[in-house]
Amino acid sequence: MGDTKKKEELLDSTMSLGDHLEELRFRLIRALLGLAVGAIIGLVFGRAIIKFMEGPYNDATAKLLFSVELELQSDLDNGVIPEGLQQEFKDNGVSLSPDVTISKELVIWKGERWLIADADNEDRYWVKKEKDKVKKEEDKLNIYKLMPLQIIKVAAGIISYIKIGLIAGLLLSSPWVFYQLWMFVAAGLYPHEKRYVHIAAPFSAVLFVAGALFFLVVVAPLTLKFLVSFNQRILDVKSQFTFQHYIAFVSHLMLVFGLAFQTPTAIFFLNRTGLVSVQALNKSRKFVILAIFVVAAMATPPDVISQVTLAVPLYVLFELGILLSYFAELKKRKSQNNQ
Repeated sequence: MGDTKKKEELLDSTMSLGDHLEELRFRLIRALLGLAVGAIIGLVFGRAIIKFMEGPYNDATAKLLFSVELELQSDLDNGVIPEGLQQEFKDNGVSLSPDVTISKELVIWKGERWLIADADNEDRYWVKKEKDKVKKEEDKLNIYKLMPLQIIKVAAGIISYIKIGLIAGLLLSSPWVFYQLWMFVAAGLYPHEKRYVHIAAPFSAVLFVAGALFFLVVVAPLTLKFLVSFNQRILDVKSQFTFQHYIAFVSHLMLVFGLAFQTPTAIFFLNRTGLVSVQALNKSRKFVILAIFVVAAMATPPDVISQVTLAVPLYVLFELGILLSYFAELKKRKSQNNQ
């Protein structure tokens, strides 16, 4: 009876080369349509996305000008520069136009920060508001001068903007894109194996977005601070990045981390389809560690920070994949014993 069922499943899952190509074309078109919708949304909100992506750069390159303690004033929260703060700027040789305001909506990165944009002087400043632990009735304000990214090629701005829209679109449409990918894979699987696709598809999308954001929020600030510090202290040169190269750098590594975070999904799927056992994964651990560091070294810039921050999560995700596979096998054995 069991052999007959397996033969029926084999016949049901058999597809010709033409059928596979047709299925690939169908899924690819649907994935691209979803990506196009996501890209349009990304382009509409492109400016806000750019400000968010510039956060690590601003953190790494902002130069502290001075600190000042002021009494709590609601004007700061309302976007008005208090007179006391204006005077501190003047005392430190920074002249602001009378109509300059603090904008909370332009850039908010870590903690409470505001951006002062001075169009006349073409300067931008961070105002970081920190609560004074000793004097609760006062605020401590740290003033940072920013070094805006530069565009040195005629079409570099619009090309980078489109690239940002595509990356944002891929993140937004990732649940749909990964669903189409896994549906194409499912077309060549046995019926009893296809159920794992419904687990893998949403899990893949979540991990992809998590990996991209992990790089932007955690890894990028550490990497950029290290590289900027190296340029200043070792090479004694000023870091002035172009907008095009910075966006390319961030976009590339967001994709790398997003794809790298697919490790547990791949391991779980391979285990559930019987291609890899938990025992084999455990035995291959030392080779996997070596491979992880080789991949991390090839996929990231030549600095220790970014390589380690990719390799460590990759190994943790590898162990997570083994753990998920172990519990799945344990559940399957208990189910078989109860029957």
